[in-house]
Amino acid sequence: MAEELSILWHDEHLVVIDKPPNLLVHRSEIDRHETRFAIQILRDQIGHRVWPAHRLDRGTSGVLLFGLSPEIAGALAHQFAAGTVDKRYLAVVRGHPLLAGSIDHPLSRQRDDYEFRGEHSSDAAQPALTHYRRLATIELPVAVDRYPHSRYALLELEPVTGRRHQLRRHLKHIAHPIIGDATYGKGRHNRYFAEHLNCRRLLLACSELAFTHPFSGTRLPIKAPISGEFAALLTRFGWSTEQ
Repeated sequence: MAEELSILWHDEHLVVIDKPPNLLVHRSEIDRHETRFAIQILRDQIGHRVWPAHRLDRGTSGVLLFGLSPEIAGALAHQFAAGTVDKRYLAVVRGHPLLAGSIDHPLSRQRDDYEFRGEHSSDAAQPALTHYRRLATIELPVAVDRYPHSRYALLELEPVTGRRHQLRRHLKHIAHPIIGDATYGKGRHNRYFAEHLNCRRLLLACSELAFTHPFSGTRLPIKAPISGEFAALLTRFGWSTEQ
């Protein structure tokens, strides 16, 4: 049977899916060996071409928007660029951050290998802002790192800007990297979660987006349930995402 994606919203103008972890949105020069892409799977599933309005990292799961025409995708992308899309992410991080805070830390521009670089383009750092709120914590009697106990926390994240890998880079910046992040995280903690807690994915999910429908003008809040290894870990730790 053909692979199918979980559809959260579908009308004649746009479609919203719950992207599983470890699925690329589209073909990438970095992962040339990959043959599975959300664009291709969704196109085959609904029988219509789709255009992504934004991006989620390969390892990140959750709400992902597509337009059913380049114009609709462009209108949605403009909302992201203008900062009018409300975004809620959930992440499991190392350590116990403050109860709430903001990470106001510029990030250098990261480009795709195939991205055009104009004569006046720059890779200089761009303003980047993330708000966070701590939802739950746990301390395990295990010496994963140099301490006799290991601390972890569940965070709600709100990226105000949309820089590439912003959440992963920002949480590394405050020394609370996301578990399962092979690039910006801590290998010892990633391995502990994989080998002892049966959790091998990046623990970052876009749980909710709210945007204005480009055609009707109505505000659409779309939620994606936490599932799979992420959900199993929340249950194991006794954590709730509704606070």
